[in-house]
Amino acid sequence: MGNEQGITPRAEDFSAWYNDVIMRAELADHSPVRGCMVIRPHGYAIWELMQGALDDRFKQTGHKNAYFPLFIPQSFLAKEAEHVEGFAPQTAVVTQGGGKELEEPLVVRPTSETIIYAMLAKWIQSYRDLPVLLNQWANIVRWEMRTRLFLRTTEFLWQEGHTAHATQQEAEEETQLILRLYRSFMEEWMALPVLTGVKTESEKFAGAVRTYACEGLMQDNKSLQTGTSHYLGQNFAKAFDTQYQTQNGELEYVWSTSWGVSTRLVGGLIMAHSDDVGLVCPPRLAPVQVVIVPIWKSDAERDTVLAVARGMLEQLREAGLRVELDDREGMKPGAKYYEWEGRGVPVRLEVGPRDVKREQAMLARRTGGKTPVPGSGLRRAGEAGRARWPQELLTAALARREENSLRGVTKEQLVELMNGRGGFAYGGYCGDEACEEAIKQETKATIRVLPDEEFRTDPGPSECVWCGKKAVTEAVWARAY
Repeated sequence: MGNEQGITPRAEDFSAWYNDVIMRAELADHSPVRGCMVIRPHGYAIWELMQGALDDRFKQTGHKNAYFPLFIPQSFLAKEAEHVEGFAPQTAVVTQGGGKELEEPLVVRPTSETIIYAMLAKWIQSYRDLPVLLNQWANIVRWEMRTRLFLRTTEFLWQEGHTAHATQQEAEEETQLILRLYRSFMEEWMALPVLTGVKTESEKFAGAVRTYACEGLMQDNKSLQTGTSHYLGQNFAKAFDTQYQTQNGELEYVWSTSWGVSTRLVGGLIMAHSDDVGLVCPPRLAPVQVVIVPIWKSDAERDTVLAVARGMLEQLREAGLRVELDDREGMKPGAKYYEWEGRGVPVRLEVGPRDVKREQAMLARRTGGKTPVPGSGLRRAGEAGRARWPQELLTAALARREENSLRGVTKEQLVELMNGRGGFAYGGYCGDEACEEAIKQETKATIRVLPDEEFRTDPGPSECVWCGKKAVTEAVWARAY
């Protein structure tokens, strides 16, 4: 299974380690189509659990799922100048269909704002039709030159929310609501601490007025943008003439938002927690939360041990845990342990003849440590672990992020950090794109966010880290995926 030579250590080659973990855990594989991936059942199960958790949150906040076509008329993209300019290099275009040249080329969906606003222009007539709160789960195609499984592929899966509102304030509140929703999901389900804040003009979504983002620090000290929420103003509404009649009988353009997360989250999960043994998966997102490994030497022992193990399986499933019993013949327990550890299962229960006599099981945690658990207390131990372990992973990830964050950096420190071990660098920014570009050229680091208030340094920096002029804000720099 996976890499027979073991997994490349993170410290030796992080990129090779990442691929090895994916292969060993059987999460995904490269497809015959360059730049595309095949998501294997174990990887797709993680995505389904993410989907379920996010979908519940969207519905609780009033959003409804819909579906829009994969193909978008090329002229639609051209209606929003900034949007077409931003996406033109990444689009895949269909020029033939049914053996004939198409009258108008069709773009394979790189994002759906344009086709959705063409439809909203038909559906929205009056203020009574607002707000419109839509979400769709879909596949996206963006022609990528350099691809990496889950992180950047030509085709990927995502959700994209699109909302239309009667006022600017409502649309602004929606973008912030979703940003908080994403952050709480990432912290509570993925055990991933993220910085939130606004993107600079050069880093924002093509066609947005403002882009807000979640940024997580991976174990190689590179940042991963894990989610974005865009305030679109009236840009797309004006491009597609999406207007509504106000209570006063006047015509007004709607104010809108869009927001999304993708299968890139699976990549973030791998890089945030996994180790040189394989995948480490927070319990809420683990397709298998507990594996029971029975141990026997004779047929008599086998029957006794399996009977007890099946009772444990039933008990844990009744507690709502996702459990597997590994009763495969002809495979040593050590080989089974190795396999399940590589797949990221949070808890392993070992049951042998001695454990049966003592009415217990040996509980081994994926993150380390073994302890005997009485058979009668299995359910309680499983439920407690499900609640406690994500917090432990989050605490560890938070501590790692803070250890690799440097506040109030000087120009020299910024260059040294970005060209060295990496991490988050907090410093003053004058707001001039020339400084932003110069730092990028010198260090390959970009401004990940202008951080929200709770993440800002107190007191804030007074000077721009690069040019020394008066700082208008604080920025967080990092190299990124």
